[in-house]
Amino acid sequence: MKKYIVAGLLVWMPLAVTVWVLLWVLNLMNGVFDWLLLAASAVLPLSAQTGLDELRRIPGLSVLVMVAGLLLTGMFVANVFGQWWLRQWDRLMGRIPIVKSIYSSVKQVSDTLFSSNGNAFREAVLVQYPRAGSWTIAFVTGRPGGEVATRLGGAEHLSLYVPTTPNPTSGFFLMVPRSDVMPLQMSVDEALKYIISMGVVAPPATAAASPAAAAPLPLRNRAG
Repeated sequence: MKKYIVAGLLVWMPLAVTVWVLLWVLNLMNGVFDWLLLAASAVLPLSAQTGLDELRRIPGLSVLVMVAGLLLTGMFVANVFGQWWLRQWDRLMGRIPIVKSIYSSVKQVSDTLFSSNGNAFREAVLVQYPRAGSWTIAFVTGRPGGEVATRLGGAEHLSLYVPTTPNPTSGFFLMVPRSDVMPLQMSVDEALKYIISMGVVAPPATAAASPAAAAPLPLRNRAG
């Protein structure tokens, strides 16, 4: 009986988690949409209240509004005037105490992760961590710069992000010599699945997995 229960759990758990995540995103969008309607009701005359109440009852409208808002925002900041407005907004947020530290940190991380010119999470590698002889998967995020690069000196180093299992959103930041890093042929998505599943969902073996190819190789050149 235990075997059948586990087999049924493996069938339904991915679907349940997927539905839960989608419902969470939908509730988040509904919350933002309700806040927008609440702000509009505070500005518009009382005669418009009925129309706002009707908007709340339209299913899926919050999702369409949020997607349209993101699309229009992206189109706006893609031109010269939008870029100027965005710089002014960043300058304003950078002058507000407490808010500036949170906003600037989140902006730097998001720009690094989602920018088409960024180098974050572009390559999966193997690195010995937390001790020699113990290997884990890491992601190349760039190269050390500024004072850190000067202090390290000598051999070229790489900046690595080592995610935790099964939650890859937390992890450790390492700076290691390039010679100590072993490149992997698997994609970033495959490496993330391997980490989240705690090694259960392994990507298919490639020619690079042979013993001859297992020696540390120089990584592909990337912008620092």
